[in-house]
Amino acid sequence: MRVLVNTEINGDVTMKRRNVLVFDAHGLLAEQLPLLVAADQTVHCFESVPAVQKMLAKDHCSVGLVVLDLLTPELREEVERMIACAPMMEWIGVVSPDSLASREFQTFILNAFHDFHTLPIEPRRLAMSIGHACGKARMRQALVSKNDGSGRFGICGTSPAMFKFFRQLEKVLDTELPVLLGGESGTGKELVARAIHNYSSRSGKPFVVVNCGAIPINLIQSELFGHEKGAFTGASQRKIGSIESANGGVLFLDEIGDLPLGMQVNLLRVLQEQAITRLGSTQSIPVDFRLVAATHVDLQEAIREGRFREDLFYRLNVIHMQLPPLRERAGDVRLLAETVLQNFSSGPTRRKVSGFTAEAIGAMELFHWPGNVRELINRVHRAVVMSDSKLITAADLGLAIFVQENQGVTLEAARASFERDIIESSLRANGNNVSKAAQQLGVSRVTLYRGINKFNIELNSKLSSDAKTGICQA
Repeated sequence: MRVLVNTEINGDVTMKRRNVLVFDAHGLLAEQLPLLVAADQTVHCFESVPAVQKMLAKDHCSVGLVVLDLLTPELREEVERMIACAPMMEWIGVVSPDSLASREFQTFILNAFHDFHTLPIEPRRLAMSIGHACGKARMRQALVSKNDGSGRFGICGTSPAMFKFFRQLEKVLDTELPVLLGGESGTGKELVARAIHNYSSRSGKPFVVVNCGAIPINLIQSELFGHEKGAFTGASQRKIGSIESANGGVLFLDEIGDLPLGMQVNLLRVLQEQAITRLGSTQSIPVDFRLVAATHVDLQEAIREGRFREDLFYRLNVIHMQLPPLRERAGDVRLLAETVLQNFSSGPTRRKVSGFTAEAIGAMELFHWPGNVRELINRVHRAVVMSDSKLITAADLGLAIFVQENQGVTLEAARASFERDIIESSLRANGNNVSKAAQQLGVSRVTLYRGINKFNIELNSKLSSDAKTGICQA
């Protein structure tokens, strides 16, 4: 590695230096590098990608200069990984004119770099480009620094609703009591459960997730409690269940309201005795775990309907925490959208998209987000892939109607758009189970079927025939 430092500092005031990283495998810029160094810049020159990555792991750099006279598929993958490792940096490509004849190379340059220059370089022009990129990187870093308070415990949010939630979470971390997380689908209950694990004294032990609604009824006992070899047909070896796997750590039971009544009895016994018995065995095995459960349904209503045991509810509901829906988190939509965009665009699927239009921000803030944070993530990911420009529009997000709303769209059209979105989101959240979606929305199945037909919402073939039957019975 070679380091170039410009010592021409005006006066006695030392300027805050900015690191400029150069990857030049063949030393093509070696003689011209001194001409590129500004007064407040230190240039670090490397001849291999691993050396660059080692530098990036320990020091922050503002700008990266990548010299590519010949780009093989292997080198391109290395360079892409190198760039993905430093999303806060601005990257400039220095390429041979012949390489630009390749359409694939052109796409690579457009997606990966802030700017590019062809060989042989014009030192003064490249120095200006580096300076501009340093300024842009400084602005990005300043924005990130201002957002250091963008959330807590690995969860984004600065709204009053989330500030209140974080204060509750802070009190919960160091206790050993069971926690019941409530809230609509997509509000981030598993993220909170992980925070309870990661920021507690059990962080060094396992974190085990069980989705009670996704396991077939005939397998759920084996999944939770494990089984011995020969316990049933097909049990060719011993299996350690999720509860035993969580020993010493945290067990997260998602969608606890979908746990069958028979298994609720078994779970209650485990919580009382702090021991489990594998299927096909009589040996009691002590277990020590902290339980975090989550549900998007009203368990007290489920108790009244005979679908959930009251004694288990009181065992689970020692500490109850309710996650606010996204529509009640004033100001968090933009923060979340920008965080999702930054994370997604800087990963392996790096795209040219760099932000949102003002209309897109306005549309997102008007939208009610029936699918909450999960829906926001999905819409932003889709927009990044489908967008044809550097800025995501409201249309890219599927929210163009909320831009038109400010231009005189009728209340009926806006209401219809929202109704369609909330029905689709509820169906997706419940795996296209019409009965569960109707229950979540607080309407009858017949009413939901009418909405499905009204907006031509497609379901799978089984549900489609079910819908027709329901309509005929209305």
